[in-house]
Amino acid sequence: MKQKFDIITSTCVPLPLENVDTDQIIPARFLKATDKEGFGENLFRDWRYDKDGQPVKDFVLNDPTYGGCILVAGKNFGSGSSREHAAWAIAGYGFRVVISSFFADIHKNNELNNFVLPVVVSEPFLAELFESIKHDPKTEVEVDLPRQTVTNKATGRQEHFEINGYKKHCLMNGLDDIDFLVQNQDKTEAWERDNKQ
Repeated sequence: MKQKFDIITSTCVPLPLENVDTDQIIPARFLKATDKEGFGENLFRDWRYDKDGQPVKDFVLNDPTYGGCILVAGKNFGSGSSREHAAWAIAGYGFRVVISSFFADIHKNNELNNFVLPVVVSEPFLAELFESIKHDPKTEVEVDLPRQTVTNKATGRQEHFEINGYKKHCLMNGLDDIDFLVQNQDKTEAWERDNKQ
């Protein structure tokens, strides 16, 4: 799942539902596993499949009209419990970016820790994205992490998004927290030497 971020241009999967919580992203019965592998196949499991395990035809992930590595979601995405498995499922499915007008804080950080970029946009921009994708499922969105911009290629409209500087550095360099510490071990050891009491 460690992939360097730069500029991502992709079609989108629209999920215009508000208050999507982590139990809907990955139901609790799948939380026994401690390995990140395989969670993508159960992303939105209870919406994607019926009780017999058959795909629900009308659910967006089962609709071949839509595809790409950007999920466009309604306001308050990732609320509920703090399970990191929800971010594992999003990354495991192949999404690299989730765009919403608001993310639950813990889920937002879990996405960042799993190399999924959560992009917060204004509600009017989000509404325009949904409308563009509805009008043309081939609509592309460009997410430029270095410049911190997101652009609706259908309309040319662009917004700036915020991201923690440390997390931006890690995403752009394909580093998790451990990688970052190992990369800076000499600086840490030098600081410890210079600051002994």
